[in-house]
Amino acid sequence: MAAKLFFFLLPSFFLPSAIATFRAPTLSAAVPDPELVVKEVHRSINASRRQLGYLSCGTGNPIDDCWRCDPNWETNRQRLPHFGRNALGGKGGATYIVTDSGDDDPVNPKPGTLRYGVIQTKPLWIVFQRDMVIQLKEELMMNSYKTLDGRGVSVHIAGGPCITVQYVSHIIIHGLYIHDCKQGGNAYVRDSPEHYGWRTLSDGDGVSIFGGSHVWVDHCTLSNCRDGLVDVIQGSTAITISNNYMTHHDKVMLLGHSDEMVQDKNMQVTIAFNHFGEGLVQRMPRCRLGYFHVVNNDYTHWEMYAIGGSAAPTINSQGNRFLAPDDRFSKEVTKREDSPMSEWKNWNWRSEGDLMLNGAFFTLSGAGASSSYAKASSLGARSSSLVGAITISAGALVCKKGRSC
Repeated sequence: MAAKLFFFLLPSFFLPSAIATFRAPTLSAAVPDPELVVKEVHRSINASRRQLGYLSCGTGNPIDDCWRCDPNWETNRQRLPHFGRNALGGKGGATYIVTDSGDDDPVNPKPGTLRYGVIQTKPLWIVFQRDMVIQLKEELMMNSYKTLDGRGVSVHIAGGPCITVQYVSHIIIHGLYIHDCKQGGNAYVRDSPEHYGWRTLSDGDGVSIFGGSHVWVDHCTLSNCRDGLVDVIQGSTAITISNNYMTHHDKVMLLGHSDEMVQDKNMQVTIAFNHFGEGLVQRMPRCRLGYFHVVNNDYTHWEMYAIGGSAAPTINSQGNRFLAPDDRFSKEVTKREDSPMSEWKNWNWRSEGDLMLNGAFFTLSGAGASSSYAKASSLGARSSSLVGAITISAGALVCKKGRSC
């Protein structure tokens, strides 16, 4: 992971020939207390279940059961954000329809393009008029309170720089194919109607979350990007990565910028109901400081390890299915990075109800402090025997108007 770039906001009259030194923007508020975040998540989940119980599909997937059996999902799109750590996305906002797959001018995007929609200041629920492949010229800089909803069409963000969530909140990315992402940068890019800024060279992530909060990546299909498929760094928190299908990639998911990044100490990320499939090597996820709930995922492929970390993260692994590769040297699910056993033996890493297949094993550590695992828990785990059914529809869904997805 290269040192992360900064995005500097510049007024529209800033002259490219001017030379100046800027500092990265600071977070506008303190990182929320993890205990309070967990309590609020549980409260909202229970409230959502009560309100939407009549829609329950009975699949065992608590996110999908709230909306997938509704044949009127297209007119009820904004029913989606009842999970995802309270990520609202564009809930309550107008619907913006992407009609133009182009991205000719990242500083002055045309109305109808994806970039024009995501930079607006007001909440928007962004949908797509038809199937399309969007090859971005530069990183797609999201503004707060936006939903990207690819249901009903096949939308690929591919072949160029991809999605960046930087110092913004309440983002939902749902139902997209995100793959073959490249580096961008050394260019000006607009992030709002009022501001654009100079981007240094990016890493080439599928989804880069940098100082963001309340972000939910759900039911996407991700593969083959230059750096990470999803990277979460620089004080980001309240992140949910769920129901995704990930394949053909080396360093899948980095959660934490560096061991010294104190802003990450209260990072909370939920990894739930994903299928980690063929061609994956490592980092599913790789955690640093913070609290991480890895629950009811299906791990069918890895070459080096599945879950790794450094800097004493709390990892609560519950109800996952781990199928080890045939290589006898890669059976271990876990990997501690850059620390001797004398240090990592105190890290709180727990496996509860996980199903270990083909010789897979999880190396436990820590005293099992209940308070730290409470902070890492975000939803109840189902039995690992149900993981196949829960994750069978991971990735972008094929949704047809008038039918349940």
